[in-house]
Amino acid sequence: MVPSGPLRYAARVLQAGGVVAYPTEAVYGLGCDPLELSAVERILACKDRSAAAGLILLADEYARIEPFVDPSEEERQRMFGRWPGPVTWVCTASSATPDWLTGGRGTVAVRVTAHENAAALCRAAGMAIVSTSANRSGRPPCRSALQVRRRLFRHVDYVLPGATGGRSRPSEIRDARTGAVLRPG
Repeated sequence: MVPSGPLRYAARVLQAGGVVAYPTEAVYGLGCDPLELSAVERILACKDRSAAAGLILLADEYARIEPFVDPSEEERQRMFGRWPGPVTWVCTASSATPDWLTGGRGTVAVRVTAHENAAALCRAAGMAIVSTSANRSGRPPCRSALQVRRRLFRHVDYVLPGATGGRSRPSEIRDARTGAVLRPG
């Protein structure tokens, strides 16, 4: 578990509209307040990624992502059957969810994580956060705080120390409407 001092500092950076690199189940992620457009734009620029791709929201509990989603009962059952854990679900977005999260589609990707440090960060910040791998498009993702500092130091406001969950592959992505696997995990 990350010591409380660095965790509180990372949470303050997120709350102030900054970008934090943090450990997830398999790799380091880049995160920010999903409603802070300037921070989202910084992450997209760092990754050299189009907003049309959409972004994943990560939370420690469903209540934090609930304002962003409007799942059917069937979608909800699929998601809750695999959470918390390393499965990201693409589900129906709420009408209030910004296009920069959905990529302009009617869906949004969400995950309730069981990773201790990532969940603690969401709890400390009091919000769901953007979660995308810490890397430039087409390059391997960072798997340690040191790799983030070496490759992306100019693009993040804080690197939260801690271990990833040891998974060799990023989270599985599934379509909550159909159950189909969109990216194996």
